[in-house]
Amino acid sequence: MSKAPVKTREQYTFFLSIQTRWADNDLYGHVNNVTYYSYFDTAANALLIQHAGFDPRTSPNIGLVVNSCCQFNQELSYPEVIEVGVNIAKLGGSSLTYDLAIFKQGNDQAAAQGSFVHVFVDRHTRKSTPISNKMRDALCPFMHSSCEI
Repeated sequence: MSKAPVKTREQYTFFLSIQTRWADNDLYGHVNNVTYYSYFDTAANALLIQHAGFDPRTSPNIGLVVNSCCQFNQELSYPEVIEVGVNIAKLGGSSLTYDLAIFKQGNDQAAAQGSFVHVFVDRHTRKSTPISNKMRDALCPFMHSSCEI
């Protein structure tokens, strides 16, 4: 399997800074691979909270991760501040696909890059539910292309 071209900072419209933690490092002295997914999840949800008015504690609809992937380009370690870039790659009827990349501070090339898919469901029944027009409109500025489904 060939690696995708390394993403650059200019390809992203939303960034979230995250301080790596002592507990993020593994026995080998670098951030463990599973932790990258936590950074992706944190940044994707920050975009929803900050720009789409999403409240994970009270919203009647919630996003469940149904697919994720990560390509590792460089090691990260504690202590450093990273910046996670987020774009919306696809806005479906009830799902969002995020394009994500993690950058070391001051670096223009991604240390890691990947994607995340949220399917929105009713909080109680867990049945798929359409993304609201309000959320759709709020996320349009973060799309790679036009906002049409």
